[in-house]
Amino acid sequence: MTATFHNPEPLTADNAALVLVDHQLGLMTGIRDYPVAELKHNVVGLAKAARALGLPIVTTTTSAGTLWGPAIPELTDALPGQEFIDRTTVNAWDDSRVEAAIRATGRTKLIFAGVSLEVCAAFPAMRAVREGFEAYVAVDASGTFNMTKRETGILRLAQSGVVVADGSSLMVEILGDNASPAAGDVYGALDMDWAKLVGQVRESARQANPA
Repeated sequence: MTATFHNPEPLTADNAALVLVDHQLGLMTGIRDYPVAELKHNVVGLAKAARALGLPIVTTTTSAGTLWGPAIPELTDALPGQEFIDRTTVNAWDDSRVEAAIRATGRTKLIFAGVSLEVCAAFPAMRAVREGFEAYVAVDASGTFNMTKRETGILRLAQSGVVVADGSSLMVEILGDNASPAAGDVYGALDMDWAKLVGQVRESARQANPA
């Protein structure tokens, strides 16, 4: 058996977009593979960092009025003014409005996160690959209902040519340079344990080189 390796060109603020699928109140109540508070933290951080980097963001819900409820308030607060496309299709890509919104970003690299991981994030990501895009899934911003679903979902993504990663790594890859004016906002959005240390290092460098 021959191993296949997939190592695409780096993500940048000019080639990437973020697609957040069905981070809804009803679905969140069933999450069992990840602490819900940590999942919300990661989703919000991913959304805020993407906005700080100027990435186009597409957001969706499924049957918000009749089935899974609205998007979690933490996410809507993080993305004021953002439209959440409400649909009925299982695969978000199968809704023509969602597909049109994704294509309208003009980006070739699509970062997905969703609840559930193995359906809401995985199905449109796999479709994106079939449509000629490069797809990534931020697994720490995607939850599901048991560990079997998580493990098999990640395996299927890898088998389908989707890059599996964590959200903060993807955002830092896009940031590219810690001297960027966006760096403080990105690290602040991600709210990682060591983000304060990064800020201290930046401030020390600024004081050492005030010009």
